[in-house]
Amino acid sequence: MMRNEVLHGYLIHHRRYREKSHIVHLFTQEYGRVDGILRQIPPPQYQPIRLQATGKSELKNLTKLEILNQPVFFHGDAFFAGFYLNEIVLRLCPLEEAMPQTFQQYQLILLQLQLLATHEHAPLFLRQILRQFEHVLLQELGYAIDFSIDANQQVIQHEQNYQFQLNDGFMPVAQASRSSMSGRLIATMQNYEQGQDFTHEQLQLLAKLYRQMITSLLGDRPLKSRQLWIQNTQT
Repeated sequence: MMRNEVLHGYLIHHRRYREKSHIVHLFTQEYGRVDGILRQIPPPQYQPIRLQATGKSELKNLTKLEILNQPVFFHGDAFFAGFYLNEIVLRLCPLEEAMPQTFQQYQLILLQLQLLATHEHAPLFLRQILRQFEHVLLQELGYAIDFSIDANQQVIQHEQNYQFQLNDGFMPVAQASRSSMSGRLIATMQNYEQGQDFTHEQLQLLAKLYRQMITSLLGDRPLKSRQLWIQNTQT
């Protein structure tokens, strides 16, 4: 139950509810994902907000909304990246469970996306910051990966090929395929330090690995943001 709980966070999605209200989905510092009814125009996305939440049910009554910063507008790849971030937070983060590391990384990547348009190596920078966000999110959800051992508790072998299973880990396979990963590539993650940039090889591995993990966690409903992003790059 919440009674006039002060929340700090961001709007990640909203939809109309009755004539003058909206059902809103928030990502907050205090309680992670919070859903509620807001009886006014929702705030812009990607702007820090403060409000109060009251109620026993999953849908809280939200009042005293304050927008804390100037508007943030994303364009091009930053727009689609922001849409992607909000969608995976909405779809994967549990309701009313604090996710402090993910929240901190979310705040950081919003600042980084504002720099994307002027970045000297924008495509690489975007890959880097998205993989860093996914890395923190999946760890905090309880899906941290041990890159040193396989599903049989054997040390990862550089010459061996593996396929990744969400609940088991790296399974040795006899032959390389499009879905398999080399032991040498997996081993590049063993000395990774939290918060550092990934190397080119690590980005190559994590792009395949995290897409597979997120797709598995989402189930039968694919990400709308990913579909729109692909359509946009093909036009």
